Amino acid sequence: MNSFVLSFKEMEKIQLLQVGGKGLKLGELSKIQCLQVPEGFCVTTVGYQKAIPQNETFQALLEQLAKLQAKDREQVAEISRKIRQTIMGTEIPSEVVKAVAHHLSQLGDEHAYAVRSSATAEDLPHASFAGQHDTYLNIIGIEAIQQHIRKCWASLYTERAVTYRMQNGFDHSQVYLAVIVQRMVFPQASGILFTADPITSNRKLLSIDASFGLGEALVSGLVSADCYKVREEQIVEKEIAAKKLAIYGRKEGGTETQPIDSKRQKTQTLTDEQIIQLASIGRQIEAYFGCPQDIEWCFAANTFDIVQSRPITTLYPIPKENDQENHVYLSVGHQQMMTDVMKPLGLSFYLLTTPAPMRTAGGRLFVDVTHHLASPVGREVLLKLGESDPLIKDALTTIMEREDFIKTIPMDQNAQSHRRNYLDVPEIENDPTIVSDLMKRTQTSIEELKQNIKTKSGPELFDFILEDLQQLKKILFDPQSSKVIMAALNAPKWINEKMFEWLGEKNAADTLSQSVPNNITSEMGLALLDVADVIRHYPEVIACLERAKDNHFMEKMIQFAGGRETREAITDFLTKYGMRCSGEIDLTRTRWSENPLTLVPMILSNIHHFEPNESERIFEQGKKAALKKEQELLERLEKFPGGEQKAKETKRMIDLIRNFSGYREYPKYGMINRYFIYKQALLREADQLVQEGVIHEKVDIYYLSFEELHEVEITKKLDNKMINKRKDEYKFYEKLTPPRVITSDGEIISGQYNRENLPAEAIVGLPVSSGTIEGRARVILNMEEANLEDGDILVTAFTDPSWTPLFVSIKGLVTEVGGLMTHGSVIAREYGLPAVVGVENATKLIKDGQRIRVNGTQGCIEIL
Repeated sequence: MNSFVLSFKEMEKIQLLQVGGKGLKLGELSKIQCLQVPEGFCVTTVGYQKAIPQNETFQALLEQLAKLQAKDREQVAEISRKIRQTIMGTEIPSEVVKAVAHHLSQLGDEHAYAVRSSATAEDLPHASFAGQHDTYLNIIGIEAIQQHIRKCWASLYTERAVTYRMQNGFDHSQVYLAVIVQRMVFPQASGILFTADPITSNRKLLSIDASFGLGEALVSGLVSADCYKVREEQIVEKEIAAKKLAIYGRKEGGTETQPIDSKRQKTQTLTDEQIIQLASIGRQIEAYFGCPQDIEWCFAANTFDIVQSRPITTLYPIPKENDQENHVYLSVGHQQMMTDVMKPLGLSFYLLTTPAPMRTAGGRLFVDVTHHLASPVGREVLLKLGESDPLIKDALTTIMEREDFIKTIPMDQNAQSHRRNYLDVPEIENDPTIVSDLMKRTQTSIEELKQNIKTKSGPELFDFILEDLQQLKKILFDPQSSKVIMAALNAPKWINEKMFEWLGEKNAADTLSQSVPNNITSEMGLALLDVADVIRHYPEVIACLERAKDNHFMEKMIQFAGGRETREAITDFLTKYGMRCSGEIDLTRTRWSENPLTLVPMILSNIHHFEPNESERIFEQGKKAALKKEQELLERLEKFPGGEQKAKETKRMIDLIRNFSGYREYPKYGMINRYFIYKQALLREADQLVQEGVIHEKVDIYYLSFEELHEVEITKKLDNKMINKRKDEYKFYEKLTPPRVITSDGEIISGQYNRENLPAEAIVGLPVSSGTIEGRARVILNMEEANLEDGDILVTAFTDPSWTPLFVSIKGLVTEVGGLMTHGSVIAREYGLPAVVGVENATKLIKDGQRIRVNGTQGCIEIL
């Protein structure tokens, strides 16, 4: 077998590094029975490596390119151009020329061929590289084919291909290019077939784009294509486009664009029978490769030719089930304000903590709500919970309207009881000591855990953690705790509804919720202001913090006046809040105690932008505003007939808000406390596993579930290939955006906001904290990079409790994720910040530095 050139039939799966992703797929396609694939061969990377990497000029340019980043656009473009010039001036090795000539003589060197690039980093499950490298059609004659082989080699270094590799972490020197030479088909029609709908991600809905002539017109965007949707061998949708142009092959070689006769422009490219036939071919190819495919096809002489197939890399993975029934899943990350990917150990701890029917997909958590949707009561419960996030509520309503997707079961007595538990307002004594007792119980339990876990190691530690997780569940789902939280949720809703009905006042509860006691998260933001107050009197310490590059700053500042006081203030803060960090529900995330440097920019910002005693002023200002609003409402109500009773009911609800709202953040604080204690103990075990040579580095344990890690601890054995595979999956999942609602068909159901009475150009979201503010938008994706000034409006993907210290510096909040009762919304109301959340693509639609108006009453943002 010639290593320079391989026919499609000669290719094997193991030859990815020789034939590239596209070549490998063609080799596989040619082996599928009853599938027609135009004949051809592949000039392997062996030929490329013999010709190109040996060139000294090429190597020197490659070294220059390796030092650049994607942002260095001008330099990337210039060096890439020089590399292409070098490649085009390189002779093709004689062995390659002979091998190409031999294969052409067998296929017929008088025929026309398509010459296509096939890179080794291409058509991979995690990176498609689609459209990054060049293809040439209708090439005739051996000399022309050789010239276009060089052009394909050169296309490995187009600016777009180089930038794509940089963005996806591929080493230029480790990516090689093979070239496919395939018998040309001159089709009546051609197009793309997706075995999963690229718009909704529905795996059962197949989508076909079709136009006249060669597919190049469609791929290049020259023409609009017909679009056909097929489900279970039935055409369910057809859009017939006006196809004014088509690309055809010329007799002498190359292609030309021709106008289509006006009578044919709106005719259907494929007949219904042909559509069904092509869909069947698509399902056959998908079944062979085992995942949804993006397929290029041609139709000529009453036959479909398949010229390429690649995996669709943009689909969000579907949670796995053991049955064939329909399921509906809600994103947990959108409720927890943490839509980032989680590592396996973090996922497994959350799964061990919650009794809900959880699933994982794409490194995120989802809850299966199918059972709720099957019950009339469950639907009522879900819609009530969905009131805090209209996008989820609207998506669920869409699913409920499809009566055949989830079959409804009749209501029984258990269901009625279930309804009362969820929908009726729980009766609870309006006593603030209930909250202090619950908090004390949690803190006592945590202190006991800290002491007891010190004596545990090895398999005994894992048994101990499993046992303590049961204690955590008891605390999290304590009936008294649940009643407090439900009362705190229902009281603001009651206030808003009644005050609007009785007084015509909107969102009165927002002001009443300011500076409530016992909110561990909002207190944290104020506590960091107090840390700044300790430091602000010591200029040498401030200068030390401004120079800080690593966590040694805690030792370095002791030599300066105020250094010991500063270290003590930061240490005290970390003792209470050091287990927190961005994305804290993932146990594997680096905590503030593990990296105190994270706090330094926030401390410095507080020193530079605030006066002393700011924490007390902020809290007292909010408290005064709440008490003033309370007095105003009660006085207005008492003036109405029957107003005394209304004022009495309102006063009770206001007291529920003031007494109980702060507690809502505490159960999660207790959970994160425990997670950090577990993590520290497991990292001690990881140290031992590294010493024993079982794992390479401590953080390898993050890529194992708790159960898997337990097994490794017992057996002292680990497959490191699995760890590497999990690390690659994590990198891939990082690029995915999780949906709020997804079905077992893979369909992403998107909800819509009501745009009535809003400015036409406004960006719409969910109003969660009333008021209107104008200011500079600061688009921040990473808390550590925040550089906020007083009066800025924070625009970000999501905020969890770790972002709270930033809230003291801002005047408004916009997030892509969130609901009425998620973290950012609660703290925004407590600090009196106008806020709009659940704004899809906010960080893309709003540019950093733009002046914007945030209307937290109506739920919209205007770019000024």
